[in-house]
Amino acid sequence: MAENIEHYDASDIQVLEGLEAVRKRPGMYIGTTDLKGLHHLVWEIVDNAIDEALAGYCHNIDVIINKDNSITVKDDGRGIPVDIHPKTGISTVETVYTVLHAGGKFGGGGYKVSGGLHGVGASVVNALSKWVEVKVYKNGKIYSIRFENGGHTVEPLKEIGTYEDDRSGTTVTFKPDGDIFDSEIYDYETLKTRIRELAFLNKGLAINLRDDRDEEDTTGDHFLYEGGIKEYVKFINQGKTPIHEDIIYFEGEEDNVMFEVAMQYNTSYNDNIYSFVNNINTHDGGTHEEGVRRALTACINKYAQKNGILKEKDDNLTGDDVKEGLTMIISCKHPNPQFEGQTKGRLGNSEVRKLASDVFSQGFERFLLENPEEAKAIVQKAMLACRARNAAKKAREITRKSEIGQTSFFGKLSDCKSKDPTESEIFIVEGDSAGGSAKKGRDSMTQAILPLRGKILNVEKARLDRALSNEEIRTIITAFGTGIGDEFDLEKLRYHKIIIMTDADVDGSHIRVLLLTLFYRFFRPIVEAGHVYAAQPPLFRIMHGKTRKYVLNDKEKDDYINNLDPKTKFEVARMKGLGEMDAEELYETTMDINQRVLRKITVNDCVAADAIFEKLMGDEVEPRREFIVENAGYGNINLDI
Repeated sequence: MAENIEHYDASDIQVLEGLEAVRKRPGMYIGTTDLKGLHHLVWEIVDNAIDEALAGYCHNIDVIINKDNSITVKDDGRGIPVDIHPKTGISTVETVYTVLHAGGKFGGGGYKVSGGLHGVGASVVNALSKWVEVKVYKNGKIYSIRFENGGHTVEPLKEIGTYEDDRSGTTVTFKPDGDIFDSEIYDYETLKTRIRELAFLNKGLAINLRDDRDEEDTTGDHFLYEGGIKEYVKFINQGKTPIHEDIIYFEGEEDNVMFEVAMQYNTSYNDNIYSFVNNINTHDGGTHEEGVRRALTACINKYAQKNGILKEKDDNLTGDDVKEGLTMIISCKHPNPQFEGQTKGRLGNSEVRKLASDVFSQGFERFLLENPEEAKAIVQKAMLACRARNAAKKAREITRKSEIGQTSFFGKLSDCKSKDPTESEIFIVEGDSAGGSAKKGRDSMTQAILPLRGKILNVEKARLDRALSNEEIRTIITAFGTGIGDEFDLEKLRYHKIIIMTDADVDGSHIRVLLLTLFYRFFRPIVEAGHVYAAQPPLFRIMHGKTRKYVLNDKEKDDYINNLDPKTKFEVARMKGLGEMDAEELYETTMDINQRVLRKITVNDCVAADAIFEKLMGDEVEPRREFIVENAGYGNINLDI
């Protein structure tokens, strides 16, 4: 070590020039090199086309997944300038694609509003691609340039043809570099979801998506929403029952800052509030969202007090009360947004708070005055939410004070000896019989067992106060140790692995989806922190000679049998429910930390599970067998239902 220090001089300082820095540290520019980073390349190019649309020049965008898994993005904007750039001495197209922080988003002359502010989008895509081809249609001429091997110019910009109509635009095709990314395979549904969102946020802009890898579907998907975010609210509220028919919409502009909001209340107990700035999802909120939320609470309280619905002795409604059952889209277009954090997750511009509050207050107060029946329904829903919140607070206090002291609770939970959450696991199993086998077979030092008796309450159809009256849910809350609602504290989680271990059948799938819905609604930080898993019990046991092989599904069974010697005699048994396995077998197949198969549960899994109940089920409705099999299997929960 001393020798290394002695030789530390100027020669040890590495200088990365141009796009080399991007290839060396891609995470600094696109966040990650997994599938999210792979798709981020598409958004960088699409955002450039969207910026042309925001400037009023682009009306159509085509996104195509080519057969070789390259991506083509076409727009009918003005086309990237092709003249020689005065500072670099090369064409502006080559400058944009090879020089970091080169773009039309800095001086205010090229773009009034833009999602890409740092001038690194196109050049980063170039740096992380095997090759990039750019064609520019401008002034009746077609120009082309090609880059390869991480952004090196192979063919400088040249004119390759002419055309007679008045079209213009840019076509970019790129192939991600497999040496950089974990995968080069694009997911159509991921692209479709974001492109649909962009079409909602930019009314009148047509965005087309096509997958040329799919020889059967040659048309793709076409998104064009003249109603903009009003249609976005309508889309989100599909399957819900609105308490007022019309979607409420306001817009306003001040100092070149444009603001719009669309909203509709429904009969559910959950809110869906999404905010955007220049098409970027501000998932952590910010000043635009704060202004709307404060104005919403103030307007409803003012109306309720003025019309005698809220009495003097009553407490004011809170922000949580007025957002119950609310679907809302907030969109701000700002010429100079100040985002907090690398992920642009929160807007920091202080002046936007007042603009958002003023625009919303004026519009919403007018709506309440002009629509007394709808106003009354909205206020009454908030009042019910307030009563439920107070009831839930009392129920939480009862749960906190008494549940942990009940001997019946400890009779359900077979806790582990370790008090270190990082090595402790809890298996949630269905029924006492499965719990009995699991208790006998577990590693009692680190593995706790919690058997559930029957199916828990479907919390998609219940407020927190009702959920807390369910004994099984109270048991889960107590076992986790985090509390719930306002008192939730992730640091108090007693197990860093929460493993759902249900049977590989319809009832097991039903219970699993109910638990995912519970976790999504009331324990979401646990899921986001990666603490929730689903154990995958084997479906078959294959015996031959002294060998005992367990497999997860029919395909694994068939593959294993086909690889056996044709002369081998074997027996195949379908595994019984977990409760019918002996302790040794259950441990060996599902609980042994060296053998078991676990699937980490993501927020998307929970969203999908939640959607199943939100769209198709009531509290007491048993799921149809074929529905659960198709939509609630491991890794096969589908939102498009």
